[in-house]
Amino acid sequence: MAKKNDHKPIDGVTDIILESISDGVFTVNHEWRIMSFNRAAEEITGVPREEAIGRYCWEVFRSNMCEGNCALRRTMQEGRSFVSSSTYIINSQKQRIPISVSTAPLKNEAGEILGGVETFRDNTVVEELRRELSGSFRQGDMVSRSHAMKRILAVLPQIAESDSTVLIEGETGTGKEILAQSVHNLSCRRNKPFVAINCGALPDTLLESELFGYKAGAFTNAAQDKPGYFSLADGGTILLDELGETSPAFQVKLLRVLEEREFLPLGAIKKVKINVRILAATNRNLEEMVNQGDFRRDLYYRINIVRLILPPLRERKEDIPLLIERFIDRMNRLRGKAVSGIEPVALERLMAHDYPGNIRELENIIEHAFILCTQGSIGLHHLPTHLSTPLGSPTSTSQPSSMSQIHLATEREVILATLERNNYNRLATAKELGMHKSTLFRKLKKLQLDLPDIDGRTSGTRNPRVA
Repeated sequence: MAKKNDHKPIDGVTDIILESISDGVFTVNHEWRIMSFNRAAEEITGVPREEAIGRYCWEVFRSNMCEGNCALRRTMQEGRSFVSSSTYIINSQKQRIPISVSTAPLKNEAGEILGGVETFRDNTVVEELRRELSGSFRQGDMVSRSHAMKRILAVLPQIAESDSTVLIEGETGTGKEILAQSVHNLSCRRNKPFVAINCGALPDTLLESELFGYKAGAFTNAAQDKPGYFSLADGGTILLDELGETSPAFQVKLLRVLEEREFLPLGAIKKVKINVRILAATNRNLEEMVNQGDFRRDLYYRINIVRLILPPLRERKEDIPLLIERFIDRMNRLRGKAVSGIEPVALERLMAHDYPGNIRELENIIEHAFILCTQGSIGLHHLPTHLSTPLGSPTSTSQPSSMSQIHLATEREVILATLERNNYNRLATAKELGMHKSTLFRKLKKLQLDLPDIDGRTSGTRNPRVA
């Protein structure tokens, strides 16, 4: 085993040059142990020189290139240089750092190859610029290139500064808590606690004690005082998630807290003042609930000062590649892996999926793929079974082959009913179904619908029959 300092010192001028440049430079011997490591290499990797020298290069860099297509290995085998290979490394903080790499043989005066030398450049700024030019928009932990999300993220700093109550609506799994966390992180309360509680997961009595706390002796087994979430979040932000699931009785108590900015812990005789910003989130339409009498109108208007509606993932599919990239980055850091990305055919399949579970479902799919993918890119065979079956192939045993016939029969009934409702006016039917007229014609041909000659615009107008 080579000693950590078993390398020849370079002369003073070369040393100064290597220490001054912004590119990382290191050399290895034939045993792949690092012999020299400059200042920029320390900064980019986060690994001190004294820890790097003497170690195997793959132990320091943990690059996806180390697992297969190593440019330095090719250089030492073929005795020639390679320029500007793109890859990434995992630094000491487990962050994924995009880099460009150039390699060359390390030779002595006699021309003998002693090892290899690699220079690498941190391309983080370049990657961020590339994302910006590609139309993505980033705010805090949220990134998007969809127009609907861009509008939300663009006004998020102003909303965060206002300290007003915010109502966040969206389907389950759309990222409501992440958006609330972003509001907190952009606000003047960012250095104070952020507390989130799922109101729909607890019955009224337990929810009240969790939020407001209780005094010793307030009920059986209450041996000592316990502060509630409102007290824990004092000076910061509290997120009341799934607020639409609470009872009218609890809504009355919450309204009083919002109006008076104080509450009474269970078993207490003195109210507690609070300085908390309140954010509310729900996967239900509170306005409809108010109209149906299922949610208090006065509470709705009290929390609906600023309303943000997160679109479901099926309406912002242009964000799927960005989200996949973020999930891969995070899981690489957490699992210590070096998955390089996703294959085009797998990405195409994920782009075609409707995601009833929204972003949370996509994250679970990538986590599933990480279990099966040990290196390289995520392929179609790494995806869950319901997504890995090639398009056009027979359905799996868990999905009966008659499902497609059922779908076609249902579609046929819906189109026929809409046509009859519009007196067989094709244009009106297409408009009601939310599709272009040409799309309707293609479906009529596919379903082999035999329609009357009239088109419904006038009593005497005739149209060629669509078969």
